[in-house]
Amino acid sequence: MLGNLFESRNVSFQSIWGSGEVWQLDTSAGQLMNTQKSLEISAFFSAVSLISDTLATLPIDAHVHRGADRVPLDPQPNWIQQPDVDMTRSGHYQQVFISLLMHGNSYTRVFRDRSGEVVNLMALDPEKMKVTRSAVGRKLYEYEDDKNLMTSDQIIHITDLVLPGKLVGTSRVEKLREALGLNLALQQYAARFFGAGASAQGVIEFPGNLTPEQAKQLADGFDSRHKNNSRRAHRTGVLSGGAKFVPTQVDPEKSQALDSRKFGVEEIARIFNIPLHMLGVPDTASYASVEQNAIQFVTHTLRPYAEKVEWAYSRLLPPNAYIKFNFNSLLRGDLESRFNAYSVATQSGFLSINDIHAFEDMRPVDGGDIYRVPLANINLPDAKLVGEQMMYDIVSKLVQAGYQPDDILSTFNLPAIPHSGVPSVQLQPVSQIDPEAPTTVYEE
Repeated sequence: MLGNLFESRNVSFQSIWGSGEVWQLDTSAGQLMNTQKSLEISAFFSAVSLISDTLATLPIDAHVHRGADRVPLDPQPNWIQQPDVDMTRSGHYQQVFISLLMHGNSYTRVFRDRSGEVVNLMALDPEKMKVTRSAVGRKLYEYEDDKNLMTSDQIIHITDLVLPGKLVGTSRVEKLREALGLNLALQQYAARFFGAGASAQGVIEFPGNLTPEQAKQLADGFDSRHKNNSRRAHRTGVLSGGAKFVPTQVDPEKSQALDSRKFGVEEIARIFNIPLHMLGVPDTASYASVEQNAIQFVTHTLRPYAEKVEWAYSRLLPPNAYIKFNFNSLLRGDLESRFNAYSVATQSGFLSINDIHAFEDMRPVDGGDIYRVPLANINLPDAKLVGEQMMYDIVSKLVQAGYQPDDILSTFNLPAIPHSGVPSVQLQPVSQIDPEAPTTVYEE
């Protein structure tokens, strides 16, 4: 009774879908818009495919923090490389990202064995999920007609944009239905115009009076020769008896239909934060700006989605362990940039030869685990010898300049070394040194 009293329900497009109703929203452009209709827009389909395919095909690494060190997780659970036993890894994550991009929510069912280990992960249809909150504030999930409520221990719920006080994320299709409806209307208009032939709309003016049968015969004859087939678009038309065809449809160029379609693609690019040239918009990128646009795409478009999935799925791992999408593979297509990056990494000392071989799926080589430092590009264990050599050079120069050797050694925290007492020949010629009192050359 108390549970029913304090239980709150989320009423949104998810609950409408889950109830079995047909969800679609009318738009000012006269188009009914839902998630399935949105995929009929070529730019929308391309944007969803671009983001989901790019993220789903990235390699995934698993690590664990042990103090200040980060080491690979060993052994790795099988679900990391194959979350769904009946689907490829990229296929599973693609469903997750598509759900986020289109519905604003992703739901993954977690299956465990008797010992509590994760054995399978299955992406669920967000249109069939209802989300409520229990009396103690925990989210409860009801899928399709299954009345057994599930908790966050059984469901991985990832959201896109969540408004304050809401239980689920916001759907782009729902909130931006007007912009998508206009795009779909323009796309259908262009298809009808080119499919109709030479004249999609117009009237035939005749100087005299025609009977209804004659008017119908004239119109049907003209339409049968020129409309409903793009192959008839350029056939020559002949009107006799003073008849004249007057188009009543506005020319697509004059009505800015082509510019509107281009603007529609740009609008979808803004919806998903995608650089324009990646959706095929002409004259939107130069050779110099492509690299910066790619960096922006990774930073502002891909990284937020990847981080949300990483955090949510890492909860299935032991404490201090986590998964991470490896964005280094995005350089795989650019051989020169990849090798230049490897060169900088080895010279800076944070990648070894065998580290690079592992990235390139090459066999390790003997001695390839040694890290190098920028100084003369030597092995890391030998860097101490180089530092000592430099210090001894400084000590030698100070002695040659006339400073007391004992004072110099103590300044550099070096052990005392017996000295012959004979000054350097650079200070005093040998012929002028008193063999019985060689230190007199130091005296004023």
